[in-house]
Amino acid sequence: MERRTIEPRPGWQQTVEEQGLIYPLTLPESLEADRAAGVPVPDDAWVPYWDESAYYVFGLDEVEALEEVVEELHRMCLAAADHIVTADRFADLGITDPRVARAVAEAWHRRAELPSVYGRFDLRYDGTGPAKLLEYNADTPTSLVEAASPQWFWMEERFPGADQWNSLHERLVDAWRRQAALLPPGSPLHFAHSSADVLGEDLMTVAYLKETAEQAGLATEWLTVEEIGWDRLSGRFVDNGLRFIRSIFKLYPWEWLTTDRFADHVLDTLDNGTGSTLWIEPAWKMLLSNKALLAILWELFPDHPNLLPAHLDGPRDLASSTGYVAKPLLGREGAGVTIHPPGSAPAVRDEPCCYQQLAPLPDFDGNHVVLGAWTVGDESAGLGIRESSGLITDEYARFLPHVIL
Repeated sequence: MERRTIEPRPGWQQTVEEQGLIYPLTLPESLEADRAAGVPVPDDAWVPYWDESAYYVFGLDEVEALEEVVEELHRMCLAAADHIVTADRFADLGITDPRVARAVAEAWHRRAELPSVYGRFDLRYDGTGPAKLLEYNADTPTSLVEAASPQWFWMEERFPGADQWNSLHERLVDAWRRQAALLPPGSPLHFAHSSADVLGEDLMTVAYLKETAEQAGLATEWLTVEEIGWDRLSGRFVDNGLRFIRSIFKLYPWEWLTTDRFADHVLDTLDNGTGSTLWIEPAWKMLLSNKALLAILWELFPDHPNLLPAHLDGPRDLASSTGYVAKPLLGREGAGVTIHPPGSAPAVRDEPCCYQQLAPLPDFDGNHVVLGAWTVGDESAGLGIRESSGLITDEYARFLPHVIL
């Protein structure tokens, strides 16, 4: 693994926008509040989110080893999910509503009948030691478009003889095609994102997934989560054309779906056997997108080379030895994550957290790197790399392409 600098292509911004990345630029955090308040922001204040001034190089043997790690971690996560359901450990995940726990358990037991598409492991890896699992987002992962499309076309243009850890597009199309028989016949598959997504990341991701479903031959429809309606007479969800929503992919976390004002209807209609709504990703993905999973994995697979010690009841001896990171059980883009160096006084947060061993992100020329390793179905499918200025990969991180040479 090596970071190399390179001159960006002329007109790169327009190029990646045409390839589906609708927000190639972002604002520094210090100016984001100004923009939200209506303060004019100068054009030169925007910085690249898509950053092709550098790229990462991997060896083929290195990538093949990482692929094996990802698939092993995925199998371990499924084993942990089964343990959570079997041992009734939903409370460790903050799932205290019995109806939600029952819905997740039933979805887990029926998982062979429920379509499931993709997920993203975040890994700490510097090219020298074993990759370490930082978290697994298998419900609403983003940064998919840039990993699947613009970086592939970048490689073909800049390094036509190279390869890339990237079979995302083909595997997504194939996943929809293979799972088409699980969808209710005679009705379109709806795709939804939240209109509260002001950046456009969720919109972009859902639009891309909709395109892959269409390439698999599925009929699709588009709407926002806020446009989903409820027909009291039939007891069914309807779209903005008052048609029954029999199946829907939503880029909207299950923890929101089961707590907002339509939550009772969602829980009532999870039984697909009565012709109600089939939700994708399925409810059992709540088990894999919760940071408590990290501690349960450490219990089940102690000292595994690709895991970091993690606990739910506090940092334990991590505070005095290696330091630790406190992570809220739910959250995106590093929100609420705090870093506690070695020697810090052990502190238990008021909100439920996972306390994971501190493993600082690798530093490449002052850039802190995290690998986003994708799965489609149960198989490794690709890689996206994000860099940040600090040790927490947040919404201001940059995406860089990679090649296998």
